[in-house]
Amino acid sequence: METAELGLTKMGADKEHKGAGHRQRLRERFLKSGLEGFHDYEVVELLLTFATPRKDCKDAAKAALVEFKTLQGILEASSYELCKIKGIGPKNSLGLKLVKAVSDRYREKKLIQKNPLNNSRELMDFLNHDIGDKPREYFKVIFLDSKNRVISTETHSKGTLTASSVYPREVVSSALANKAAALIFAHNHPSGDPQPSPDDVAVTRQLVYAGKVMGLAVHEHIIVGDNRYYSFADQGQISQMSREFDQHFK
Repeated sequence: METAELGLTKMGADKEHKGAGHRQRLRERFLKSGLEGFHDYEVVELLLTFATPRKDCKDAAKAALVEFKTLQGILEASSYELCKIKGIGPKNSLGLKLVKAVSDRYREKKLIQKNPLNNSRELMDFLNHDIGDKPREYFKVIFLDSKNRVISTETHSKGTLTASSVYPREVVSSALANKAAALIFAHNHPSGDPQPSPDDVAVTRQLVYAGKVMGLAVHEHIIVGDNRYYSFADQGQISQMSREFDQHFK
């Protein structure tokens, strides 16, 4: 009986040692080459090891990928949803949510003091990561100074974009509080199709008109879809709306 118990103890120790060696190799791979060559489940596995001292995290990582489909889906999932995966607890979910939040903050800070009109790649990179994978619509405002450099960004509404969900008065108030001279708007379409709806066009017109009244230039409204986007400025609609205002109200 004692021999059997010793055997089981040794097997557990060997398994634990093997797991420790595996996670050490994952960390060494990352330190040497970053995430190059990593599968998505290995990225998640590596993150889970920091809050799981000894237990093997591979099965939990793979289960999370099955449940949420993509690495982005895992990082966008709520703590409650993450903790439903066997092997992922509150500390693990906190770590995953923190990684996503730090990544979002980093991309936002990269935009600060830059002219997004001349750095469209960084702007789209920020928007794709910030709102591109959201399960519902998020309306973002990017505040610019007189040299079109980014001052800050804000989320002004969550949910379907309609004339009743975005208030020009609140947008203008935030612009004045940020001492902004110009604005860029953006929102996502969870369907993946970035084509504007009639409500999208109506809201954009209201915001352009409100900006004209307050002396705020509206440079752009971007709709982010599935690796695609729609630009109101590129389609000439922002300048057209500005001319409409001048014709009717000046």
